[in-house]
Amino acid sequence: MLYYIFEYLNELDVPGAGVFQYISFRAGMAAFLSLLITITFGKNLINFLRKKQVGEEIRDLGLEGQIQKKGTPTMGGLIIIAAILVPTLLLAKIDNVYVILLIITTVWLGLIGFLDDYIKVFKKDKKGLAGKFKVFGQVGLGLIVGLTLYFSEQVVVRVPDNTVTPEVTQQAQRDDDGEPVTGYKDVRSMTTTIPFLKNNELDYSKIPFIPVDYTWITYTLVVIVVITAVSNGANITDGIDGLAAGTSGIIGLTIAILAYLSGRVDFSSYLNIMYIPNLAELVIFCTAFVGACLGFLWYNAYPAQVFMGDTGSLTLGGVIAVLALAVRKELLIPVLCGIFLIENLSVIIQVSYFKYTRKKYGEGRRIFLMSPLHHHYQKKNIHEAKIVTRFWIVGILLAILTLATLKLQ
Repeated sequence: MLYYIFEYLNELDVPGAGVFQYISFRAGMAAFLSLLITITFGKNLINFLRKKQVGEEIRDLGLEGQIQKKGTPTMGGLIIIAAILVPTLLLAKIDNVYVILLIITTVWLGLIGFLDDYIKVFKKDKKGLAGKFKVFGQVGLGLIVGLTLYFSEQVVVRVPDNTVTPEVTQQAQRDDDGEPVTGYKDVRSMTTTIPFLKNNELDYSKIPFIPVDYTWITYTLVVIVVITAVSNGANITDGIDGLAAGTSGIIGLTIAILAYLSGRVDFSSYLNIMYIPNLAELVIFCTAFVGACLGFLWYNAYPAQVFMGDTGSLTLGGVIAVLALAVRKELLIPVLCGIFLIENLSVIIQVSYFKYTRKKYGEGRRIFLMSPLHHHYQKKNIHEAKIVTRFWIVGILLAILTLATLKLQ
């Protein structure tokens, strides 16, 4: 909202009002405001949750320090959601299709996670919201995101056009920082990036054996799978203090860089990546997201004073999934979100192997001491603070590898 106010003031030649047109300035302000919200109001939320006795119920899994966490306030994801939405609504262009989708994603999955936590805490049902309702909600969000990205006229790729005179394009087009762009045209394209390959673009409409008329179905199914997988991966990762919030912050910062590069004609041309107009506006959302994660760590780092609950973890994962889809890097998710993937796979492998060996030998056997993977290391008597730090380091390495793919093609 502030963007439009300052845009009007800039038209009136008010000194300093023009600074709001720059992505970098608004992104920095979004990060600062997000951090300020989480750190300032986080303590108030914790006290409120304690007063309402919104405490975590802990199952005794034989992990060191686990029982001491019983009663720690949960549903702290509410402050994460607020710290994302407030800066975004204030500083971003809220008529941007990508920003709208991310706001919907944040609220949608926040509500699903809140219902799950509410049932666990107030209804004393440890199972929470039934799994089928969670999946139904994720599929519903996937339909909204997939169909919007496929059919929206605002979702385009800007490609070189030698048939149009520079004078015409200079009047018609500007990049996301307001600089004139010449010699380009906007085209509707469902192209994504294949990492580590030369000519690394895949057009969903040209996938063999899939008729062009059904491309929208294929793409929407991909979106549903990505959103469901990443949101559940973040949910599983949120098992020890600071792990999900720190990992998500690293991923969010990486996507912010990718969005900014793709939204600028100069950087996208130099790196030979897709030039996607209006995409850099997501940098404001991303920096608010990163600020919310880092601010939440103020209270969630070991020993945690509050847990995010499903209210936070489902939201973080879903937001990351939609961000990756928007910047057309969904095929990079196994690298970028490698921590989430490993955590997910550890559970799948453990359960599958246990069922297989029980059927074959009459008793179930395990590959890991416990799953998800972070609990395996806890069982090896490694302190959870050290586990989290090492997972963050791996997350940073994966982020660097993700950014390196911009030139590895």
